[in-house]
Amino acid sequence: MKIPLSWLRDYIDITLPPAQLIERLTLAGLEVASTRVLGLPIPEGVRVKAEERGPVWDRDKIFVAQILSTEKHPNADKLKLPTVTWGEGTQKLLVTGAPNINVGDKGQKVVLALSGSVLFDGHAAERKLSELKPTTIRGLPSDAMVCSLLELGVSENKEDHTGIILLEDDAPVGMPLADFMGDTVIEVDVLPNTARCLAMIGVAREVAAITGQKLKPLAAGMQTTDEAIAGQVNVQIEDPTLSARYAAALIKNIKLGPAPGWMQRRLLYAGMRPISNIVDITNFVMLEWGQPLHAFDYDILVQRAGGKTPTIIVRPARDGEILVTLDKQERKLSPEHLVIADTKGPIALAGVMGGLETEVTEKTKNILLESASFNFVSIRRTFRHFDLPSEASARFSRGIHPETVKPAVERAADLMRQYAGGSVCKGLVDCYPAPRPPQVVDFKIAEMDRLLGFKIEPAEAIRILQALEYDVAPPPANAGGSPYKVTVPTHRLDVQEGTADLVEDIVRIYGYDRVPTTLLSEPLPKQQANEPIVFEEKVRDILVDCGLQEVVCYALTMPEKETLLLKPQGEYANPGDVPYVTLKNPISSERVVMRQSVLASVLEIAESNLRNTDDVRLFEIGFAYVPLAGRASDGPQLPDEPRRLAIVMTGNRGQEFWEGGGAKEKQLLDFFELKGVIEALTQDLHLKDTTYQPSKAAHLHPGKSATLRAGDRRIGDFGVLHPKVAQAYNLGERTILVAEFDVEALQAATPVRFSYTPVPRFPAALRDIAVVVDEAIPAEQIESEIRIAGGELLGDVKLFDLYRGNQIPAGTKSLAYALSYQAGDRTLADKEIDKAHRKIEDRLKNVLKAVIRGKE
Repeated sequence: MKIPLSWLRDYIDITLPPAQLIERLTLAGLEVASTRVLGLPIPEGVRVKAEERGPVWDRDKIFVAQILSTEKHPNADKLKLPTVTWGEGTQKLLVTGAPNINVGDKGQKVVLALSGSVLFDGHAAERKLSELKPTTIRGLPSDAMVCSLLELGVSENKEDHTGIILLEDDAPVGMPLADFMGDTVIEVDVLPNTARCLAMIGVAREVAAITGQKLKPLAAGMQTTDEAIAGQVNVQIEDPTLSARYAAALIKNIKLGPAPGWMQRRLLYAGMRPISNIVDITNFVMLEWGQPLHAFDYDILVQRAGGKTPTIIVRPARDGEILVTLDKQERKLSPEHLVIADTKGPIALAGVMGGLETEVTEKTKNILLESASFNFVSIRRTFRHFDLPSEASARFSRGIHPETVKPAVERAADLMRQYAGGSVCKGLVDCYPAPRPPQVVDFKIAEMDRLLGFKIEPAEAIRILQALEYDVAPPPANAGGSPYKVTVPTHRLDVQEGTADLVEDIVRIYGYDRVPTTLLSEPLPKQQANEPIVFEEKVRDILVDCGLQEVVCYALTMPEKETLLLKPQGEYANPGDVPYVTLKNPISSERVVMRQSVLASVLEIAESNLRNTDDVRLFEIGFAYVPLAGRASDGPQLPDEPRRLAIVMTGNRGQEFWEGGGAKEKQLLDFFELKGVIEALTQDLHLKDTTYQPSKAAHLHPGKSATLRAGDRRIGDFGVLHPKVAQAYNLGERTILVAEFDVEALQAATPVRFSYTPVPRFPAALRDIAVVVDEAIPAEQIESEIRIAGGELLGDVKLFDLYRGNQIPAGTKSLAYALSYQAGDRTLADKEIDKAHRKIEDRLKNVLKAVIRGKE
């Protein structure tokens, strides 16, 4: 929300310097994100970003001026020669090509910059300041210029350089422009709990509470004619839960044209472009009160009603209804969308965008002005579905109290009377089926002290509440401990938690910087570790040490993509057949269900990253959301939320490895690189009895995947992603290594306590063994038999070579292992080593029918 201080002063006298005001607002919970200074020197203590700094309008060189006459340039058809004055006894002939100045014009108020002024160069490709110097244009000298919004630094839009700025008729000729238009604009970040500050009046209320100043009287009511609105329009609300209040005013005989200059400047400074008096007035009141408005062409409504009294109906759209909105787009509607309709059909998307047929145009004479309070969830759903965010939907989607509806529409109607020449019909058509009762909170001083941990004087607390426009009724006399009855103002929709919200308001205005530093009066209670979180952090540390990067993905996804991973063989006929937890109010059309696979989310991130790099090593620990079958239909349908670990790796290895063919292939990550990461994880977690079995997961490559088990617990699957799945995720033909593990199972298999073995004092003896076995025998089984036969003397067992080829029988493979023999109390003799080695050879021959290479 951009807040011009000149506009804010309409509602409250600001006595603080800008720097102090910014600091006080931030300390009170209204964070100032940036500051922009227009035409003035930057106030002391105010920080302005370099890209937002503009020219300082020299009080001796830039003035409000008036055109005395305009003549044609003798040497150029598109140039004009206006003669201007900026005070008694001053007169200058200028050269300009502004299209909104014509030959014969006189009397217009303009901005004059004399030679030596520093302004933005309107013709430069980049925004840069330059000094205005005397020049000759088509044979005529020119040492001054009339200025555009772009040159003054008010606008950054190149379109605002096509014409000069024309000031209002009562602009004082000769006044330095800095005094007439100079301003400081602060921009605040409006969070959900400060939505009241999406209005100038809301910000003024905050400043009043902070500074102790009183708000100026607000403009109220509207001057009307004797012609009543009653009988000229009807309003119906089908469902008060979707629209609490709808009020309409009727303004007749309006004249469409530009808004007054002061209003246009305020809209510009607040970040909105002026369009016309009607549109600008609705935008002005929206920024002033925080209440969006919409204007309909009343005569079109009468025409749609067949010449009878039109009826405005606020209702959900009928399935399949069509509305062409102001952007000329055809919108197909459903009952999830709230619409403004008449008896013929929809005429506007409620709170989002009006319809094209009933828009206000140059031909419009009579206007029906809408002001309403809509269900914020419904508005949020509609504008997200159609991707139509706007200033209006931003306010409706945060909630607007019905009591704001009436003063806002009356204010706008009266402005249209003043600046559009309209006649306002007497009264409003105000449909308010269920007025909200005031919210009253029982407020106890003792409870405030308990929540804060320190004391604020009761009189000070009550003063702050009253400054924030709470109505405070003291407890009855002689009623010790009775609460104050505090009535919440209607603009404070964020007050939901009673006393806690009131205490928050009190302390933020009191000043967080005034909260005393206190020591704990009692010892800290014993802290119980959250074991799942501690375990997850340990897993994160291990994976980061392995060179992986953590990502945090959306828990929302699209069924079309995730089902390709869950069932790549097409078991489901279409994505709609997969049971999902579906959102009623999705944030976008691409994120409508809760994910069932964390791996699917990481694959989406990997696809995005692979557009810019060839190397990806990612992991995420997060929740999946799986609907539970068999629940009673009348019971809570809560999903199971298992924690999952997902890993995605692809790219270059960076060093040669034992397995692989040519040099290029050796540089690529493969199944064994991922298996190494898994082994590092299981070893650092001290898992016991880990085994690897062939995986049956459909999304993995057959023969290049495995299932990890720890004892009788299934931890998860890992391996090479199936090529069809990789293509479905737009990952190309590269090898994608993936894993998805059950974190609960992994944690359950991790021992809480484990023993350490001392570093051996005696040297180890190394022996190699190469065996030829049937192709179907997994390497894990061979290693297991080696360890069984090797007994206590056998230490490390490492596979260092794998061979398939013509030198061994077809259907077999050769595996070579490096064995380490070692004893903790002595150096092993050759006889002991030979004996242990023979036992291994014998067991491999007998159990696996292996052939020991070199001993055929």
